[in-house]
Amino acid sequence: MPSTDPARAATLSDVAQRAGVSIATASKALNGRGDVAPSTRRRVMAAAEELTFTPNAMARGLLAGRTGTVGLLTSDLEGRFVLPILMGAEDAFGAGQVNVFLCDARGDAIREQHHLRALLSRRVDGIIVVGRQTDPRPSLGQELPVPVVYAYSPSDDPRDVSLTPDNHAGGRLAIEHLLSCGRTRIAHISGDPTYAAAQDRVAGARAALADAGLDFVGEPLFAAWTEHWGRDAAAMLLERHPDIDAVFCGSDQIARGVLDTARDFGRDVPGDLAVIGYDNWEIVAANARPPLTSIDANLQQLGRQAAQRLFEAIDGVSVESGTHQLPVRLVIRGSTIAHR
Repeated sequence: MPSTDPARAATLSDVAQRAGVSIATASKALNGRGDVAPSTRRRVMAAAEELTFTPNAMARGLLAGRTGTVGLLTSDLEGRFVLPILMGAEDAFGAGQVNVFLCDARGDAIREQHHLRALLSRRVDGIIVVGRQTDPRPSLGQELPVPVVYAYSPSDDPRDVSLTPDNHAGGRLAIEHLLSCGRTRIAHISGDPTYAAAQDRVAGARAALADAGLDFVGEPLFAAWTEHWGRDAAAMLLERHPDIDAVFCGSDQIARGVLDTARDFGRDVPGDLAVIGYDNWEIVAANARPPLTSIDANLQQLGRQAAQRLFEAIDGVSVESGTHQLPVRLVIRGSTIAHR
C-alpha cells in the first residue's frame, strides 16, 4: 500500500500503485503524454488527488535523480524535414515539463561529437538524434550513459531505437491512388538516386504496379529534388511518351515543375494527366496550380513518437530496438481528382 506517513510527500510510485498501473503509465497520464486510455487517465488522476500529489511532488517523483532535460541533436536546422520533427518532439515534451537543449551539427561529424559531449556534460536524461534524410547514419555507440532515439535518419546499428517514415509504403500508396483514379500509363520522376528515400519510393511504386500487371511507362528519371528538374524531365517524358496519363513525382518541388510543363504542353491536369507529389510540403502543394495531391510523411507525429519512446526509456520501460517504419498518408487535392 502507498505510504500513509503525513510527513512524506506522495511520489509518482505511490500514485502508480494506488491506480494499479506502472510508473511509466502514471507518468504519461499525469503529463498528458502517450496512448493512455481515458479510463486509465481518470484512475491515475483520481489516485493523485486522493494522495494530494502536487506538481512539485510530481517533479520530485518523476525526476528523482534526473535533471529534467533532454538533448535534441540535429544535422540540419534549415531543413524542412527536421523542423516539423522537432516541433512534434517538443509537443510531446509538454510546456514547462522538460527543458530542451537544441544543437545543430550542420552535418559535420566533428561538430556532432562536440555537441554530444556538451549535452552529456549537462547531464541530459536522454537524446533524440534527428537526421535530414532517411539514409542510415553512424550510431553514437552503445556506451552512452543515457537513452538515445534516432528520428528520420535511422542508426546503422540495429541495437539502437530508430524511427523513420515508411517510404516504400508511400510509393505504393501513390500508385494505388493513381490506379483508383483509372490511370494506367504512369511515369516516374524523382530526385537524387543515391538517396534511400528515392529508391524506397520507386520500389514501393513498382510493387504496386506489378500487383496490377503494369510497369512504369519508360524508365524512372532521377536527378535532383528541384522544380527545374521537374520541368525538364516532364518535357522529355511528354515528348517521348505523349500518351502517359499520370506522373508520380518523388517530391512536391519536382511535381510543381511537372505541372508547369504540363501547362506549357497544353495538357489538362487532372483531366488527361494526373500528377502526385511527395512530402506534402504545404506551402508548395497547397499553392500549386492545381493544388497538389501528395504523400505526407507525418513528420510531427514521428517527432512525438520519438519523444514518447525516449520518455519510456528514461522511465526504465523496455523499448524495442531496431528501425521502426511509421505510416505515411495520402492527401488528395486537385492534381489527381477534379474539384467539383
